[in-house]
Amino acid sequence: MQPYPKHWEADVVLTDGGTAHIRPITPQDAGLLQEFHSRLSPETIYYRFFAPYPKLSRRDVERFTTVDYEDRVALIATIGDPMVAVVRYDKVGPDEAEVAFVVEDAHQGRGLASVLLEHIGEAARERGVRRFIADVLPENRRMINVFREAGYTAQQTFDEGVIRLTLDLEPTEESREVMRAREQRAESRSIARLLFPESVAVIGASRTAHTIGQTALRNLIAGDFRGPVFPVHPEAKAVAGVRAYPSVLDIPDPVDLAVVAVRADMVADVVDQCARKGVHGLVVVSSGFGEAGPEGRARQDELVLTARAAGMRVVGPNCLGIANTDPAVSLNATLSPDVPPRGPIGFFSQSGALGRAILQRVAQRGMGLSTFVSAGNRADVSGNDLMQYWEEDPATEVVLQYLESLGNPRKFTRLARRLARHKPVVAVRSGGSSQGVPTGHAANALALPDYAVTSLFQQAGVVRVDDITQMFDVAQLFAYQPLPAGPRVGILGNSDSLGLLVKDACVRSGLRPHDPVDLGPTATAEDFDAALGAALADDSVHSVVVVFIPALNPISDDVAEVLRTRAATASKPIVTTYLGYQGLPEELRRVGPDGETIRGSIPSYPAPEDAVRALAHATRYAMWRERDLGRHPELADIDRAAARELISEALADAEVSGEPSHSVWFTSEPVHDEESAVAPEIARRLLACYGIDVWRDIPVASAAEAVAAAEELGYPVVVKANAPDLRLRSGGGGIRADLHTAEDVRGAYTALHDRLGEEAMLVVQRMAVLPGVPTVVRAGENPSFGSVVAFGLADATAELLDDRAYRLAPLTDSDAADLVRAVRSSALLFGLPAGASSLADQPDVDALEDLLVRVSRLVDALPEVAHVDLDPVVVNASGAHVLGARVWLREAPEVRLDYGPRRLRVPF
Repeated sequence: MQPYPKHWEADVVLTDGGTAHIRPITPQDAGLLQEFHSRLSPETIYYRFFAPYPKLSRRDVERFTTVDYEDRVALIATIGDPMVAVVRYDKVGPDEAEVAFVVEDAHQGRGLASVLLEHIGEAARERGVRRFIADVLPENRRMINVFREAGYTAQQTFDEGVIRLTLDLEPTEESREVMRAREQRAESRSIARLLFPESVAVIGASRTAHTIGQTALRNLIAGDFRGPVFPVHPEAKAVAGVRAYPSVLDIPDPVDLAVVAVRADMVADVVDQCARKGVHGLVVVSSGFGEAGPEGRARQDELVLTARAAGMRVVGPNCLGIANTDPAVSLNATLSPDVPPRGPIGFFSQSGALGRAILQRVAQRGMGLSTFVSAGNRADVSGNDLMQYWEEDPATEVVLQYLESLGNPRKFTRLARRLARHKPVVAVRSGGSSQGVPTGHAANALALPDYAVTSLFQQAGVVRVDDITQMFDVAQLFAYQPLPAGPRVGILGNSDSLGLLVKDACVRSGLRPHDPVDLGPTATAEDFDAALGAALADDSVHSVVVVFIPALNPISDDVAEVLRTRAATASKPIVTTYLGYQGLPEELRRVGPDGETIRGSIPSYPAPEDAVRALAHATRYAMWRERDLGRHPELADIDRAAARELISEALADAEVSGEPSHSVWFTSEPVHDEESAVAPEIARRLLACYGIDVWRDIPVASAAEAVAAAEELGYPVVVKANAPDLRLRSGGGGIRADLHTAEDVRGAYTALHDRLGEEAMLVVQRMAVLPGVPTVVRAGENPSFGSVVAFGLADATAELLDDRAYRLAPLTDSDAADLVRAVRSSALLFGLPAGASSLADQPDVDALEDLLVRVSRLVDALPEVAHVDLDPVVVNASGAHVLGARVWLREAPEVRLDYGPRRLRVPF
């Protein structure tokens, strides 16, 4: 019998936005199971057992709750204390099991069956089960649809009045898409329940002025919330003129959202009361949790686990709150009295301290928000949840995120990449220099250098900026102007010097500016109108920068009227430095019927460089959005089964040996002790399973052995050091190349051995005759982002400058092409290498990209592969040749980051 598999436990979001807890069944659940069965309708029981089964016998209960977690497995779903669903499988063959599930009638239609099928399928694969069999009555359409819509490859037969479904549990592209779509709908709905409450209770509403409880209450009322507001105070009959109640349980009407503003040590009781009341969500503005030390962190974890178990999501703790400017709800459940007007921007901020300043800054710039969430310690609701909501929210056109940590970075990049295809995502991430995480946040420090995080954000289409000012600079362009169709910029204005500054800034930012059109210091509105009209009509202009700094007073509004009129119908973005204003000045603002700022308003910047920087971000994003994301190429020569068998043997045998590497680019920490390098021959065979051919090298311990090896391989050869700390690249002191005779080999071996000693681990290898460019490919599991591929050139300059690029695995063909071109030294791959004589010697970059795809597929599919190091990979006219390879293995992690079935992030 296997031990209790705690890693199978998970909190999940249901289709209506509520939550449930999934865990393996235990014998102690006998009472829960009996109570659960007693609540099932006769029809549900008949569908499950094919016969009336009004009561479970003691023997039945024992059989259903006593499992071995291998051949017999059962998972249950609980909401609060009661069990609401159960799924089980029983093995009927070496890799086949019969599966069945039942959901309590009151909770049917909430997606419990689908999510339980995902989790039992993952558990089954872990235990070696490859197929599920399910016998279903024809009239049980709901269960049949659960199996059919799961996305697995399925077969169906009909015999003796029963439909038999056979499901292949190997994940497919369709099954992954189904799972992600369900995840998106469920998590989006869970956020909608927070942002569109029909009633709000403020627990801890105080009669004392300027306390957080009274502030939260007054802001709700002053914000004209459309539903009832219920203050909760243990003694007062009214707070701020509104009738109060001793506890949330005493409120006679339903409560959708609770704003919790009591002491941290009282929050647990409040959460329990909210659970019994049936509250949908909590906004915990109280402090004294994770940021207060270990005791507070324990309170924080208990808060989240208790709330999720009862079906509630939590914003916070230690947060500013949430706001929704939709006039249908008009929700200001924050500690800030100032919420910007309605607008197209959704804003997520982790920092409560900065939240109020952010809201003020948005209003000062004349922009508007759709929704605002300050998550504080971000123990539960995160920016990932908000992206799920904003993806389908018609009121949100631009997404802004101020991030102090990333709880699930891989999921962030996955969601951002999908969202950014039709809505810009702009992010500021603090702590880039230290990679630290603020105290109290439910997240680990990112085990990647900051520039690598930027590289992965770029892959996802995220516009990463350095600070909040730049965030708003970019946001006001995204929110109120069209995207540029290309990099060519028209420049016009009444200052020759400022026009030249704009041109210089464009060149530095990678844009392609036209020569500035100088209208002179006495230019009239008509002059601006003619020049702007010409620029907008010019097909070689993709965006326009207008400079207006008149030298004389008084200043006429005529130029502003011209700009506003032209922008109202323009299909190209217009940005300006208008009198040094920042934001959307009234003169350049277009206003909707309700007084809100609308599209066509022109953003202004205090300096030309600010305008160009924002325009450059928008241009790069627009070009990313137009690019083909690529496809995952079919690789017919992959033998995953053979690779798995080889890994199992290597982990079981003494083939795993050697010291861990300390030069892995994709982690800031050394490889862990439990990750060890496999023998070279095992590494070569494993890589061959994925179509990666590693050139053979022969270890030698004497000059005579070196000569024999050279004759076996065929001349020309190289003699090189193969020790991890001495394997220097082409041209380094640890290699002797271009050896054509036995005498050459003897001399090379003797020279290297005398200088480096026995620890050099000298080997002989066939030489790549054609001139080429040495590169390095590394891939493996990053603690923060999951499977990551790193690429760079193998020379001292690239190493010194840390010229590396990173992408998430698995790579599409477009990702691989981007990865090659992302390093600053990539130009060497597209020219003629040293020693080449003609274009026929051009390096085969396509072969390199194919290699990158294969390596990414290997580390993504095989979690036991901790790291792969291909060094060097010589790219020449005949292909990409792997001359050195090392592989580290480990036992597969129980849970991989953002892989497998849907689950909420563990709060601790």
